[in-house]
Amino acid sequence: MRFLKIIAILTTLACNTGKAKASELLVGTASADITPALPVVVTGQFFLRIAPVAETPLTANVVAIESRDQNRQADAAIFVSCDLLYIPTDLIEMIRKEVRQHLPEMDVSKIIMNATHTHTAPVLVAENEYLIPKEGVTQVETYRKFFADKVSQAIVKAWKNRKPGSITWGLSHAVVGNNRRVSYADGTAGMNSKTNLPEFRSFEGYEDHDVNMLFFWDKNKKLIAMSIDLACPAQEVEGRVAVNADYWHPVREKLKKQFGEQLCVMGWIAAAGDHTPHLMYRQASDDRMREFRKLSRMDEIARRIVNAVNEAYDAVKEDGRTSVSMTHQVEKLSLPMRVVTEAEYNDAKAFVQESEVSIAKDPKTADQLYRKMKWNDATVKRYENLKTNPRPIYDMELHVLRLGDIAICTNEFELFSDYGIRIQARSKALQTFVIQLVGSKAWGAYLPTEKAVKGGAYSAVVHSSLIGPEGGQIIVDRTVELIGRLWPEVK
Repeated sequence: MRFLKIIAILTTLACNTGKAKASELLVGTASADITPALPVVVTGQFFLRIAPVAETPLTANVVAIESRDQNRQADAAIFVSCDLLYIPTDLIEMIRKEVRQHLPEMDVSKIIMNATHTHTAPVLVAENEYLIPKEGVTQVETYRKFFADKVSQAIVKAWKNRKPGSITWGLSHAVVGNNRRVSYADGTAGMNSKTNLPEFRSFEGYEDHDVNMLFFWDKNKKLIAMSIDLACPAQEVEGRVAVNADYWHPVREKLKKQFGEQLCVMGWIAAAGDHTPHLMYRQASDDRMREFRKLSRMDEIARRIVNAVNEAYDAVKEDGRTSVSMTHQVEKLSLPMRVVTEAEYNDAKAFVQESEVSIAKDPKTADQLYRKMKWNDATVKRYENLKTNPRPIYDMELHVLRLGDIAICTNEFELFSDYGIRIQARSKALQTFVIQLVGSKAWGAYLPTEKAVKGGAYSAVVHSSLIGPEGGQIIVDRTVELIGRLWPEVK
C-alpha cells in the first residue's frame, strides 16, 4: 500500500458519523449529437479505417443531479455518457474548463464522463494512433473541438434545466457480455480465440450478467432519464468501416418509443475488460433462436437489455424518491505502473524495427502496421523511462458516490470483471454500480488480473496494460474504503 498516496480530496467527506441526511433532489437532462462530419477515421482496431458513412448517430447523454438542503446545495453530480471508444483525460479537462466559463458556480470536478467503448467512433488522439490523411477526412483536432463544444453546451443545458424530480434504482439480468479470455491445457490463454479445440479448458474469468439501473422522473411523474449499467463493451459491429454507436442505438430507440422522445438514456459499462458481446460457443443454437424472432444480432442484444429494463421498471416504478441522501467524493489515486521487463522491451523493440523496415520497403503496409508499431514503441519508451524513474506512478481520478441506498464508483480502465465483483462483494451499499472508462490516458488501457497476466495474450500483455494486478487491487481496496465511509450505519 506504500504506492497509495492520496494527492487531493476535492470534496468534503460527509457521513463520517451518523446516518446520511436526505435532501431534495433536482434533475436536469440533455443530449447532444456528436456524430462527426464524414469521411472520418474510426478507432478501435489496429488497421486504418476511413468511414464514409454513419450507420447510426453518436450521442452524448447528460444527467445533472443536485441535492439541496434548506435551499443550499448539498452535493452534485453531472453524468455524461458518450458513444466513443474512450475519452482522453485532457479532453475532459478541456470540457470542464469550457463549462466553468459558463457556470462559474459549478464544481466541475463533479463532471463524470464515460465512454461506451464502441470501436466505430472517431479518433480522439492524433499522436501514435494512425497515419491519418491530411486532406479528405475530418481531422482529429477538428472533431475534438466539435465534440468539446457540443458536450459542454449539453452539460450547461442539463444543469440549467434541473428541476425537482424523483429517483429510484433497480436490478435485473441480461446475457449480453461473454467472457472472451480462453484458457488452454498448457496454461496459456487467448482473447476471442477458439473454444472448439481439444485443449480448451475453461473461460478465464467470471461472466457478469447484472443490469443495474437508475430511473429519474420529473415532478409530474414522467420518466425523463435512466442509466443502464452492464458488463459489456459496445462492440458487436466493432470491425465495420462506418460510424456506429453499436447496441446502444437500438436500445435507446426502443426505450424512447416506449417512454417518449424526452427520455435520456445513459449507457454505462461496468467492469468488462475481459467481456465481449460476441458469442464464444453455442453460436449456431443461439442464432437459430434469433432467426426465429427475425432479429439481427444487434436487435437481439437490444431486446435482452430492454426486457431487463422493463422487468426492473415494473418492479420499482412506484418507488420514486424526491428526497435522498447524496455525497460525491472525488480524489486522485496514485497507482504503481506495470513495469516493463527486459524481455518485453527486447520483443517490442524488435517489432518496431521490423515494422519500420517493412514500411520503408512498401509504404502501403503502413495502414496495417503503423498502429501496432506505435503500440510496441510505447512499451519501448516505458522501459527506457525506467532508467530515470524506476517506480513510475499513474494518477487516476476516482469518483465514489452515495445516492440513497446505492453506491456509484468509477475507474479509467478496461477493468477486468473480477475487480468489479470484488468491489460489489465487499461494498456496504445495497447496490453498487461500477463504471469503467471514465477518462483514460491511453487506448487499450486494460487492467488484467493475476491469472490473466500468467496466461498472456492481448489485453493481458504489457503493451495493453499500463497498470498491473497490484494497482487493480489498490483500486478495489480504496473504493471499498470510501464506500464504507459513506455507510457508517452499516457495520
